[in-house]
Amino acid sequence: MKRSHGYYAFLQSRPTETLLPGLFLAARSLSRTSRQQDIEQPLHGRFKVSYDYPVLFTDHLFDPNNPCLHRQLTTQHGVAATVLVFADEQLLQSAPQLLKQIEAYFACHAADLHLLAAPIAVPAGELSKDPQVLQQLYGDMLNHGLDRHCYVLALGGGAVLDAVGYACATFHRGIRLIRIPSTVLAQNDAGIGVKNGINAFGQKNLLGAFYPATAVINDFQLLTSLTRRDQIAGLAEAVKVALIKDRVFFQWIEQQADALASFDQRASRYAIRRCAELHLEHITGAGDPFERGNGRPLDYGHWAAHKLENLSHHRLRHGEAVAVGMALDGLYANARGLLSNADTERVLRLLLKLGFCLCPPELLLKDAQGRSQVMLGLEEFRQHLGGQLSIPMLKRIGESVDLHEIDSALMEQALLRLSTHSAPQPGLSEGCGP
Repeated sequence: MKRSHGYYAFLQSRPTETLLPGLFLAARSLSRTSRQQDIEQPLHGRFKVSYDYPVLFTDHLFDPNNPCLHRQLTTQHGVAATVLVFADEQLLQSAPQLLKQIEAYFACHAADLHLLAAPIAVPAGELSKDPQVLQQLYGDMLNHGLDRHCYVLALGGGAVLDAVGYACATFHRGIRLIRIPSTVLAQNDAGIGVKNGINAFGQKNLLGAFYPATAVINDFQLLTSLTRRDQIAGLAEAVKVALIKDRVFFQWIEQQADALASFDQRASRYAIRRCAELHLEHITGAGDPFERGNGRPLDYGHWAAHKLENLSHHRLRHGEAVAVGMALDGLYANARGLLSNADTERVLRLLLKLGFCLCPPELLLKDAQGRSQVMLGLEEFRQHLGGQLSIPMLKRIGESVDLHEIDSALMEQALLRLSTHSAPQPGLSEGCGP
């Protein structure tokens, strides 16, 4: 067969030893280019982390015959548990028997529970959410040799749980944490969440971490030593979650308002459990437990509440400030045509009946330029969220919508309307005091 002329014939005429280096260099160049392309290709990873997040309800947690805490400390890992306890100093003062109960409990279970030291007191309320307190918590953990397999029990209100939780989230990149909320607000809301943090640079919750606890244990008996003011303050979060998620629950709160205001045990137990249930459903079912998006329905009423707490230097309880914030946003939603007159009146009437003061003196403070100081909280809230402002507002009881712009004139009008509402019955709340 006759061979064709051209490049093939040229190759045939070349000596083999001359062709090989050229072919080798060409192949090497192609290989290098391929490897370079491989190196420049992005790598993609994706993984899921599964959390078991029990929220338990009990009475007399530190009774040696109560298996609740022992089960949580030993069942999951099957080995003896080493424990350090941090407790709200206000709780220790109001329930002085608690220290001996805790020590006796661990003494009875010494075979598989090791208490490193007597419970360590932590400043109560917002005083705990301070960088210096955080450093002390780290020091206590270090001095007692805690490692990532040890447990911390945090007993206290929401602020103490926030501070101790942040220390646990960051010490050794994570210490096992069991939250034991001791206020109504912490048992039905703050203690259920996965947020932890402290205040810094004049900003509420500026530093923090999302860190789910190993368990949350609600002991109703811890609430019986609370003052009436603190028992009432926690009801604000129950009203909040009912307003944005459960119209039927709101109606139940209306019907039980007198019983709740007097802290009737049966009514209070149900309110705490239902509120905790709705909160947990949001965390586990909304697809955004770590708040990567802008939507924050559980922060209804909170933009003004955070500012009011700071303006009052935390004289106002968080729940008291949230009640004012909800009333203010209800009136704004009404002015915007979102919320009906009837629903707006129901919200205000319930808050007053529960004992909340809706016009504390901080609500009307002005700055040197004559601007409402509460209104400045909108920008602070936007910065806290990051990016776009997103404020949940009621469309109707049981349903909210996010607004991304606030009409300043209408909000000022809502402030003026709120200032005309009367205070609650004397003796129920100190939220209007100086």
